Amino acid sequence: MTLVAVLLGAIFGLMLLGIPIGFAILAGGTLTIATMMPHANLVIVPQQVFIGIDSFSLLAIPCFLLAGALMSAGGITTRLLDLANAILGRFRGGLAMSNVLSATVFAGISGSAVADTSALGRILVPAMIKAGYRPGFAAALTASANVLAPIIPPSIAFIVVGVLTSQSITRLFIAGIVIGLIYSAALIAVIAWMARSHDFPVYGKTPLAEIGRSFVRALAAILMPVLIIGGIRTGIFNVTEVAAVTVLYALFVGFVIYRELTWRKVYDSLVSSAHITAIIMVIVGAARIFSWVLGYTGLPDQIAAFLLSVTDNPLLFLLLINILMLIVGMFVEANAALIMLLPVLYPVALQLGIDPLHFSVVVVVNLCIGLITPPVGLTLNLSSLMAGIRMEEGVRYIWPFLISGLLVLALLTYVPGLATWLPNMLMN
Repeated sequence: MTLVAVLLGAIFGLMLLGIPIGFAILAGGTLTIATMMPHANLVIVPQQVFIGIDSFSLLAIPCFLLAGALMSAGGITTRLLDLANAILGRFRGGLAMSNVLSATVFAGISGSAVADTSALGRILVPAMIKAGYRPGFAAALTASANVLAPIIPPSIAFIVVGVLTSQSITRLFIAGIVIGLIYSAALIAVIAWMARSHDFPVYGKTPLAEIGRSFVRALAAILMPVLIIGGIRTGIFNVTEVAAVTVLYALFVGFVIYRELTWRKVYDSLVSSAHITAIIMVIVGAARIFSWVLGYTGLPDQIAAFLLSVTDNPLLFLLLINILMLIVGMFVEANAALIMLLPVLYPVALQLGIDPLHFSVVVVVNLCIGLITPPVGLTLNLSSLMAGIRMEEGVRYIWPFLISGLLVLALLTYVPGLATWLPNMLMN
């Protein structure tokens, strides 16, 4: 236990000093091996980092990120927003609802909450403030809506889960569709409820012909998720191959259909995608060191034995997991938390007879909610910067959306069919 205490103390100490989480885990793991494991050769560090990222499936991550960046640079964001406003603008709070609808569709392209918040927030947050919404509300809603990105396929989080647990990434992708749509509907319901007591603006009805034109203009973007799921489901592509195909599709749409993509925008998209990919891969590789040290101490088996001694009731176990993951998500980035905790908790869930697909979706949704919970709250932090406010002001408006997310999580936890029904229907 002394070794684990040193490991956790080093990691969290470095994080408190402002060291990025990936480097904090890497340095903390290296320090622990060097000081507490004298018989271990430090060459184990680069070996484990390489093992952590040496997966063909992980190649899908940079491709999906690049496809999302190219589609955004090629004009997809404005066309999706125009379509959403045409459909929902007639309702009070229509622009806020359009924010959620745009995030729902855009989530089917990049798979990254940070990337989606950056792409959509740059347009939607200023537009909402200009329309009369409070900056804190605009930031909170944008952050909450883009939580959908790691839930609706393609999802970077589900790719990581598939690699860690040897599950079908295709089944994980399909499992995220239903719960993602329920989460989206819950946000729109919250907006509709708040519109009764707030003076949200109304744009008026859009003629049916204009809605049709907006749909046609956005059709190329809407077809991207269809290409992803259809290509995988029919067996034409695996996940990594379809990720590469989406990049080619994004280039075609940007250069030929929308004609807004330039080589300079392609270069910028490559740079931004490489930056986010590097962050994710450092975390993935570093977390492998964390897992190796824990495995060396036998702590995962001790934790599993402890959890099984506390309860053998699957429902109570899921409740404990929800509490644990919600707390962890407040402080630790989702992919890092998955890599550190899933290898420990997943075998226990299987021993208790919990469906692996259901458990995986519960864990991912838990950690996605952490994207809007302080003190870290990555998407809330980013959208608050775009709104020109302190994160604390965004926190004031986040509660209705956070509560709706927790209700969706509770529904998912105790109605497993929400995660398993569609994959079982399509994959059997």
